[in-house]
Amino acid sequence: MAQERRKGRTLGFIPTMGALHPGHLSLVRAARRENDRVAVSIFVNPLQFGPSEDFRRYPRPAARDRRLLEQEKTDYLFLPSPRAVYPAGFQTTVEPGAMAEGLCGRFRPGHFKGVTTVVARLFLLAAPDRAYFGAKDFQQAKILGRMVRDLGFNLKMRILPIVREADGLAMSSRNAYLTAEERRRALGFSQALALARRRMGEGGQNLAALKRVLVSYLIRQGIQVQYVEWADPETLEPLKASRPRMLLALAGYVGKTRLIDNAIITAFRGRKK
Repeated sequence: MAQERRKGRTLGFIPTMGALHPGHLSLVRAARRENDRVAVSIFVNPLQFGPSEDFRRYPRPAARDRRLLEQEKTDYLFLPSPRAVYPAGFQTTVEPGAMAEGLCGRFRPGHFKGVTTVVARLFLLAAPDRAYFGAKDFQQAKILGRMVRDLGFNLKMRILPIVREADGLAMSSRNAYLTAEERRRALGFSQALALARRRMGEGGQNLAALKRVLVSYLIRQGIQVQYVEWADPETLEPLKASRPRMLLALAGYVGKTRLIDNAIITAFRGRKK
């Protein structure tokens, strides 16, 4: 893939773990619009899974993924082996820093170190001009953007909006684990975000009080809440007081499946006169 840059052609790159859905395909289409060539990698990265997480059962529908990418006219499908990504004797990892300490980082120790390490390796192997990520994994995308800046990768990061089902459920490869009843309960995430947006639009300013409302709402929907957090959308630092623009991030379990969701919430500024 590096030969594309040598030939003066731009390469858009989408790193994935497979089990592709329309959210991934929206990234492929964006890359197609903005580059001469498009590459997608599929690699289920062992470094980002904890001991009790779902590495072995993570969905791997290889034939289906290949077919979807062919339909999108993807130029390159990169299927590296673990040895290609992590050669024998591999020891070096990328430490993501303070942005990885909150939100999901509190509950998944080592996860973001695994993410930054594998993406750094994939960037070096693919040598893209632009890399594409979805906003559903907002913390991950921001951490990777910081890595690109700090380590001087010669590429541009593109973060695209969350793609949702018609009923509001954020698309995720892990949605395949949900039973019909669990999927119904999982709608509580997007509904909670809509509730927060509505309350803030009506003039609600007390973040702690609204957080309690949202936790209670999620519990009533049958979700085991892991966190409901307000954060600065650029630094990911937690917020205690309302700002004009805030990240609201949610995580929890529906049955045995851990799901996340988020939205940028705009604070109420009063009526214009």
